[in-house]
Amino acid sequence: MNKKELVEHLAKRTGFTKKDARVALDSLVDVITNALAKNEEVTITGFGKFAPRPRRSSRRINPQTRARITVPSKVVPGFKPGKHLREKVMRNLRVMEVGGKLQIR
Repeated sequence: MNKKELVEHLAKRTGFTKKDARVALDSLVDVITNALAKNEEVTITGFGKFAPRPRRSSRRINPQTRARITVPSKVVPGFKPGKHLREKVMRNLRVMEVGGKLQIR
């Protein structure tokens, strides 16, 4: 599902116009983004927790030059699903191995 489809579903479920649903979604994303940029966590009970996560520096190899490079440490956005979200996904989806590859059904 992309943003346009999400806005359509949101409008249908809430009775908002598509424009109002888009504004609401954009506002939610902005609030979460700004909180993460201030090193704050955002918890939506039952859905999950957004939080900034530190990532250590690492040594890598440039595939074009084969030179060793150091990727500096940084902060990335993280998401940990809540209990309700995890349980609903596990209840509705199954993992199957087909031809040596994992597929979701």
